[in-house]
Amino acid sequence: MANTKSKKTAAKRPSSKAKAVATKSEKTVKAETAVGTISANAIAAKKGNPFKGFFERKCDKDENILTIFKNPKIWGAIAGEVIGTMLLMILMITLGVYQPLYVIIGMIAITMGVYALSGAHLNPAITVGMMATRRVSAIRGILYIVAQIVGAWLGLLIMSGFRGAGGDLVELPAITALQDSTIWKNIFVELLGTAIIGFFFCRAQSYRTPKGAFTYAAVIAGGIALAVLFSVVISTNYLGLSSNFALNPAVAIMEQIFPSVSDGFGELMGSVGVAALTYIIVPMLGATIGFFAADASKKLAGEE
Repeated sequence: MANTKSKKTAAKRPSSKAKAVATKSEKTVKAETAVGTISANAIAAKKGNPFKGFFERKCDKDENILTIFKNPKIWGAIAGEVIGTMLLMILMITLGVYQPLYVIIGMIAITMGVYALSGAHLNPAITVGMMATRRVSAIRGILYIVAQIVGAWLGLLIMSGFRGAGGDLVELPAITALQDSTIWKNIFVELLGTAIIGFFFCRAQSYRTPKGAFTYAAVIAGGIALAVLFSVVISTNYLGLSSNFALNPAVAIMEQIFPSVSDGFGELMGSVGVAALTYIIVPMLGATIGFFAADASKKLAGEE
């Protein structure tokens, strides 16, 4: 009889395993509640100040000139920027800005090919925008810019080889010399175009996942195509320019923006300074404006 009672009592008592499961479940519920409370508090804080943390660092805080080369992945990223910018230069030389559909297709292909390596900046202006919004470190940004210039030079070198091998020399693209009366028009076009590219590139970062490769590339390519279309229409129809823009400092340097002949050294240096301002400094400023505009919109929309 006593044995029967003890068995019934044991059956009623929960086992130690059941107790552990129950304890785990309680802890899970408490953790989820805590996370929910933290999220609710974070949302409430953002409602009070949507720009909180706007300038916080988004890249690896430990990455600097002493540590960056310890990770061999940096060499793959640099190679990606060289190859990608080389292909972009070839694309611009062969198709130019008057084939927007082909430019979109080509840009999607190039971006998807190298974005997993480096993020496919392919443009010093974009890299400066990424540095200004603290998405890449200063040393990585400098390495990318050097790689982009080298890549653009290789693209020009390859196309120059084809030009010489064809017998009949084909003119390579070159930006016509700036005129005093149209400098501000050129600056406006470069600023607007690169601001559009910077905005779209920043928005594309939300899709930078292995499964979002096509979306990432399509957003960037679409932004570049839109910037080129606007620049062509505004240049030719409204400002009376002959599409004298590049929207990419690395490409612009290869398209001979710097004059080599002048009446005097002072005048030559002045012309070089104006060209650098128009096709290098202004595009970097424009892309940075586009990045900050995208980030501000993201913060105001409460997007995570």
